[in-house]
Amino acid sequence: MPDFQFEKNLVLNYLKEIDKSDPESVAEVINKYASPNFHLRCVHPFNDLIGAEKIASNFWATIKKSFMPLQRRMDIFYAGSNLIDNHETRWVTNMGHLLGLFQEPFLGITATQKAAFLRYAEFYRIENEKIVEGAFFLDIMNFMQQLGLSIIPESTGVVGITPGPMTHNGLKFEKQPEQEGIDTLNLITRMAKRLVGGSMQTTKSDLELDWTEDMLWWGPGGIGASYTQKGYLKGHTKPFEDNLDFVSFTGHILENAEGDVGGWFGWPNLLMKAKDNYMGLTSASDKIAEMRVVDLYRRSSDKLAENWIFIDHLHFLKGLGVDLLDKYKKLNRPDVEK
Repeated sequence: MPDFQFEKNLVLNYLKEIDKSDPESVAEVINKYASPNFHLRCVHPFNDLIGAEKIASNFWATIKKSFMPLQRRMDIFYAGSNLIDNHETRWVTNMGHLLGLFQEPFLGITATQKAAFLRYAEFYRIENEKIVEGAFFLDIMNFMQQLGLSIIPESTGVVGITPGPMTHNGLKFEKQPEQEGIDTLNLITRMAKRLVGGSMQTTKSDLELDWTEDMLWWGPGGIGASYTQKGYLKGHTKPFEDNLDFVSFTGHILENAEGDVGGWFGWPNLLMKAKDNYMGLTSASDKIAEMRVVDLYRRSSDKLAENWIFIDHLHFLKGLGVDLLDKYKKLNRPDVEK
């Protein structure tokens, strides 16, 4: 039976020290746990970062200087081998929120001096007792919606603080039964193959094969959460499929599971075009843009019950010609031409 306890403990210790570090000492922590060429994929505007110094100064220092003090509130944690490379590599996943007092501007967004939540999902590959590769998704659009910024129209789903699993057992710190993880991975890959094979068109009959009737789809900022199969079709698939053209599926970097949770991320997962007004921000265009996506799932018996989704919307929209950060700056700085 595979044992991922070493990898779990390594990442837990890394996260504990990252969280305690200040902007000046975070590079030292990264060097302690990661390889010299540690490659971290971050959402826009951070993007690809390699090496402790760049990851520390470009990513972590930016967050830590804006949100002080910073507290990690983790809802999902698990480890598993990667289906994409025939289970050769080992990865650790965790998801939750970073909570902090928004005391200094973040990405040019004015500080509120109030508590703020940064919804996150992160992934780390462990090799030779070091972190060698990873990804860090922040739901920046969700954060912008928390602040009520007018540059983002009202979502089709509910926007708020996204909870973890209804069962409150998403933290798999201990070893899990191997078959449970196999069952979870088989189910989510079966569902994905059906969706991609069907050209990204979802029907009620598709959902009934893989999902519970009272499914919860915890969507990303800009879309929001949907409840029940009917709510999912109305709140996500209809606006998504009506307003975007599916160009191609580009694959995943990671697919793994442990116990009743599992999922994947890609860089990118999809190539898409806007054929209409996606999220109230786009118009029809021939531009093809990358969509970087995270999907994490909870299985209940032989069906999927919950799904947490992250989309690097700032990157995707910029590829379609909509720069939300630039739009915010123009609306909030009188010296910038509107």
